[in-house]
Amino acid sequence: MPHEQHHRWYSPRLSRDIDVLSFGHQGYPVILFPTSMGRYYENKDFKLIDSVAWFLDKGLVKIYCPDGIDSLSWYNRDIHPAERVRNHIWYDEMLLNELVPLAQRETGVGKVATAGCSFGGYHASNFAFKHPEVVKYVFNMGAAFDIKDQVTGYYDDNVYFNNPPDFLPNATNPALWELQVILGTGTQDLCWDANEKMAAILRNKGIHHWLDVRQGANHDWPVWREMFPHYLSLIK
Repeated sequence: MPHEQHHRWYSPRLSRDIDVLSFGHQGYPVILFPTSMGRYYENKDFKLIDSVAWFLDKGLVKIYCPDGIDSLSWYNRDIHPAERVRNHIWYDEMLLNELVPLAQRETGVGKVATAGCSFGGYHASNFAFKHPEVVKYVFNMGAAFDIKDQVTGYYDDNVYFNNPPDFLPNATNPALWELQVILGTGTQDLCWDANEKMAAILRNKGIHHWLDVRQGANHDWPVWREMFPHYLSLIK
């Protein structure tokens, strides 16, 4: 079994404790997000971590699984949409100012990879496209990208700058063109069209990407457990 460590600290950005599980003892740092409203142990429970045990045991990657706060942000229908997106922004700030520096210190690597399945792919992509100066690889598996359905018709600058299909076409950070983005999907995946649209945006901007459409693949963990090791093998 890969080395596992539970991290917990008080996040001043979130004003609460944050939990992170890390796997592996050294290697390229990968921040792996949970799916919608998932917890920090979800990717372990659904054996996504087991699918890449070889990479962990060989010291090729170290994976960090942060807790999600979707139930406080995008999926919290009990608060105003403006509050939902503000809560997400604090999460984004925690990732940038707390988790990424931890991964950099522990691995000695300057840029991380981000990864996620389904809505976890939203988090992986949104963070990478907003902060490409600290991200090199983006591994999406059945990802969703557009969060306008989560704000029930509300729209402001905060929504714009956290909705990749909206802000990415106009983004100009030079580090975007250093990203290596993978869009993993399948012909039976409910997010296939979203990945085709994201591939078109990346293609129009000249950002390096691979649209990996797998015949007959659906939107489920067995597919993602096949994709993830393949994608990690492409880290250089």
